[in-house]
Amino acid sequence: MRKRQHPFHPFALSSFLTIAETMMKFQPIQRHKTPSILLTVVMLLFLACGGADTPSKPTVTIWWAQWDPADGLQELGHVFEQETGVAVNVHQIPWGAYQDQVFLNFGNNQTDFDIVIGDSQWIGRGATKGLYVELTDWLPSAVDMSKVHPRAARYLCEYPPGSGRFYAAPCETDAIGFTYRKDWFEDPAEKTAFKKKYGRDLAPPDTWDEFQQVAEFFTRPDEGKYGCALLTGRGYDSIVMGFQQVMWSYGGSWGDAETFEVAGHVNNENAVQALDFYKSLVQYAPPGGSNMDYGKVLEAYSNGSAAMMMDYYAFFPGIVEQMGDQTGFFMMPGKGDRRDISLGGQGFSISTKVSDKQQALAKQFIAWFLKTDIQKQWITKKAGFTADTEILASDAFKQATPYNTPFAESLDHLQDFWNVPVYNELLAVAQQHLGEALDGVSSSQDALNAIAEKHEKILTDAGLKK
Repeated sequence: MRKRQHPFHPFALSSFLTIAETMMKFQPIQRHKTPSILLTVVMLLFLACGGADTPSKPTVTIWWAQWDPADGLQELGHVFEQETGVAVNVHQIPWGAYQDQVFLNFGNNQTDFDIVIGDSQWIGRGATKGLYVELTDWLPSAVDMSKVHPRAARYLCEYPPGSGRFYAAPCETDAIGFTYRKDWFEDPAEKTAFKKKYGRDLAPPDTWDEFQQVAEFFTRPDEGKYGCALLTGRGYDSIVMGFQQVMWSYGGSWGDAETFEVAGHVNNENAVQALDFYKSLVQYAPPGGSNMDYGKVLEAYSNGSAAMMMDYYAFFPGIVEQMGDQTGFFMMPGKGDRRDISLGGQGFSISTKVSDKQQALAKQFIAWFLKTDIQKQWITKKAGFTADTEILASDAFKQATPYNTPFAESLDHLQDFWNVPVYNELLAVAQQHLGEALDGVSSSQDALNAIAEKHEKILTDAGLKK
């Protein structure tokens, strides 16, 4: 798959035969000359059919989803090629098809990619099914892991989390945050009205209770204005990524990461209260607010319908380009002393189904990418977010964009969904029953009970829960 094929072309063959016949016609009819003529004909035919496989430029092929960070990575790939002579090809696949195409490709004897930049939830499957090269011994020699944010290392690189066994290297570090209509919040009339109603200043909310008040205040259907656009979509993982942040802050969880016990965690009283609260926020969303994925919340915010929007920071550069100073950004609200944020981003994983030579080239590129001077270039790319703690703490990074400060502050609060090999089955169950709760088909308690029951069965059948 790495060699360009040269298909046989009838027109090319006929042209060379014509040339050969002409040469034969003008050659003296001498028996001892015939071999040289035939040799010439054979060489021409050989070239017409593509010739021998000529050495091609060494190339690292990377698969990633289709979005701005992948464009930035390709730009750095060109720099890497200039420095090393090794080409880098970043193949982008639409998000909706990305996961399916990657794991279908893993079903082949050889993958079409050397590196896959996979979601954090994929790492368990990649590690236990022999799809990802283990990087435990190599990665610390390529990058100073003490400079990698511990949450990024734990959730993007390690399996099991916290084990110190690496199957990925940090690439794109991301988190969910909020945008807000800065121009609405700073309007003097709005500020006066808000203070009169709630007895405090209008400001980006720091707690979920404050968030509810702001959302309620800006919900004015007659004016086409609504308080918030939240992640509630049923495709892939959006409702899970949105809701779990509230669940964690309220004191619920998906389960015990050590024992894989689920009952009493995902369906406890705190988790039920969290889902009831999340459902209550939908009343402040634009029409269709109970089923909004990452793209739909962006649309609702950018068209002026919503005062606040929940989404990943990697989507925020486009908002700034479109709305400029009209928009601001804030970190995920918390409850009491709890503030928990859904992890985003992906790590570099090397396919076990490519040659040792290609794996070595992949490691060469990853090590180069993680160098501090290259990471400083990476953060200048659109939505190029680093896990390098020194860069994250620098004033240069925080002042580079209006969303970099809340992003950097978010990393200490990151958590993730199950990243075990059966994560996809777990995710599908959670998406279904949370959606039913938001649609009013089931109560919060019933929805979470159903998740607990099915998750325990999935984890037991997988041999994780004993």
